[in-house]
Amino acid sequence: MKKHTTRVSPLTACDSPVLSLTWLEGGERTADAPGRKSAAEEPKGALDVLGRVARGTALAVCLAGCWAGVTQLGKAVQVNFEAPFFVACHAAGWNLLLFPAYCASRLLVSWHCRAPLEQLRASTRLLSEGGFSVRVLVTRTGPFCVLWMVTTYLYLLALRNISTTEVSALFCCNKAFVFLLSWIVLKDRFMGVRIVAAILSVTGIVLIAYADGFLRNAIVGVALVVGSASASALYKVLFKLLLGPARFGEVMFFLTALGAFSLLFLSWVSVALHITRVEPWPSAGLVPWGQLCGLAALLLVFNVLINCGAAVTSPTLVSLGVFLSVPVNTATDVYQGTDWGLGQVRLSALFILCLAFLLLLLPEEWDTVALGVLTKLGGRGAKEDPDPDNSEGSSQAAGWPSSLPGPRCPERGDVPTP
Repeated sequence: MKKHTTRVSPLTACDSPVLSLTWLEGGERTADAPGRKSAAEEPKGALDVLGRVARGTALAVCLAGCWAGVTQLGKAVQVNFEAPFFVACHAAGWNLLLFPAYCASRLLVSWHCRAPLEQLRASTRLLSEGGFSVRVLVTRTGPFCVLWMVTTYLYLLALRNISTTEVSALFCCNKAFVFLLSWIVLKDRFMGVRIVAAILSVTGIVLIAYADGFLRNAIVGVALVVGSASASALYKVLFKLLLGPARFGEVMFFLTALGAFSLLFLSWVSVALHITRVEPWPSAGLVPWGQLCGLAALLLVFNVLINCGAAVTSPTLVSLGVFLSVPVNTATDVYQGTDWGLGQVRLSALFILCLAFLLLLLPEEWDTVALGVLTKLGGRGAKEDPDPDNSEGSSQAAGWPSSLPGPRCPERGDVPTP
């Protein structure tokens, strides 16, 4: 089995510090380059750090806008088109554009890059060293495509029952699920603060359901979002466990393979749901193609940004994109006049969920850094003894002979002599 190291992962919803981009310009994997320091370990100047922070902030804002747009369009498109599985299939099919766009961009940037056939052969090594085939598509891509579809489908279903703010906030719990699965399956490092974050996530989930009085719609909506977050977390951990580190071109091909599998093997499920009238399609003139294409385009841009974002900035700043989508959805709901009752219990639940998400962003060495800062602060405030070893001078200054001990406090039963 491949060594578990930092890697890039095609994410369906949000990035996690467990899975981050390590793609290098020359197409070299950091895991396969012994003796070479990674980009995070190389010393950086102040301007480089500021540049990465500025790029990360801009990228987080773009990710927040894309994910908030996906959530808002996902809720709006189901007003007249109640077929969430068709919406999920349609959005997954747009992944077919990623690898051709990647190859075209490589040709435009550098005329000396590999030929398209060689680029295709190199990008398929993530799935199979012996070449890509239909069997590889089914066995290596199928499980991930199913998890992708389950994540998107349950997310869209949840938007029918609860508000976009609650859905986006609850979906942030997938980071806690990623940590728990990585700790159990991948034997990652145990961190007490992340256990606290997982407990806070469960508390926020319960409070969201309690805010509506445990009504059926609220419970169903919360359960659907939790299921979507769990499928997303399982997708990320399985990618790390089964496929290992990957270059950016390999990820683009993998996402394109997901789109191909969705159109070839899962589109018939949408047709079956239409025939059985479980999710009937309206007439062609009533299908909101503008909203459907907008949702698919935003989701496509979101996946591209979140996969290439860690190459230009910190994965933590990339992860903030999903967190920032919560206030964006809240502002949108308030602007649209959505009546969803922003009471004290719901505000407390949203605050707890956001706090848990931020705790999960702490790096693994956060305790060492915090202890070092506290030690420095304590050392500056403490007063040093000019001569700590001069105990004899101290006793004589107090009026006691050097050969006798200092005054002893009488214990119970002792009678002090005059």
